[in-house]
Amino acid sequence: MERRELEVFLVLAEELHFGRTAERLHLSAAMVSRIVQRVERRIGAPLFARTSRRVDLTPLGRQLRDDLEPHHRGIQNALAKAIAAGSGVHGPLRLGVMGVLGNEMQPVIGKFRAEYPGCTVDMVEIHFSDPFAALRAGRVDAQVTWLPVREADITAGPVVLTEGRVLAVPSHSDLAGRESVSLEDLADHAVPGVDSRIPEYWIEAMIPRHTPSGRRIPRGPATPQTFHEVLTLVAGGHAVCPLNEHVTWYYSYPGVTFVPIHDAPPTEWALLWTTDGAGAAAQALAQTARTLGPRPITRGGTPG
Repeated sequence: MERRELEVFLVLAEELHFGRTAERLHLSAAMVSRIVQRVERRIGAPLFARTSRRVDLTPLGRQLRDDLEPHHRGIQNALAKAIAAGSGVHGPLRLGVMGVLGNEMQPVIGKFRAEYPGCTVDMVEIHFSDPFAALRAGRVDAQVTWLPVREADITAGPVVLTEGRVLAVPSHSDLAGRESVSLEDLADHAVPGVDSRIPEYWIEAMIPRHTPSGRRIPRGPATPQTFHEVLTLVAGGHAVCPLNEHVTWYYSYPGVTFVPIHDAPPTEWALLWTTDGAGAAAQALAQTARTLGPRPITRGGTPG
């Protein structure tokens, strides 16, 4: 299997979507399809089951993915180390993070520093109100952001953290006393408005416009720019807001209660860099993250 064929197969096995695979690899969907068909002809059996609605791995495809992934990671790791050694990874790496995510990244950062002692990591806080501005402006070399990210000039790398979601509600709300809530409950309560600088698809992954059954979720006129503005809006009884679960143990805010959302999809935090080329240090950090794999964020988890 040629390198391009290997990349297409493994990315499609992860995404299970021809369009997203094409975006990640900067190919057309038709080219992705042709490459997959070529590999399947060579093997003599289908690797993916395709319908008009979905793409799934066949049992043979799952077996091939499981056999190939460890070797692919090993090759990537060796190449990244060779590139880092050849280019001399040293100096500061500026890593953009939202809020407390820098603390949750400590296992990755600790391993990275051990592998590349000539390189340091400087944390730079970024905000959801303009999520990709710092990366595009060159103020950070890489950043950690929730998926999906579908920006032509930005590459989404390995997933580094995963977690569940909660709903921030006013403490006097009828929702505050529940053990959990559903995304369907959002149709009965306003959520914050969205700044025009935020890509709609990206914020919808966290604050959807419709419930799973298709009911419209009302958005308020206020467009908070920071996390604390969101909490102030909720405490005042003006909105409820889906958030990532780590806020439950990192933050306590008068008048706000966090209730688990039992049917929300998990949040995946991925490492991002500009598509026109990550620096040697950012590439090395990405490879360290791939080696460690995604880490669930849990209450009482001990970074390091």
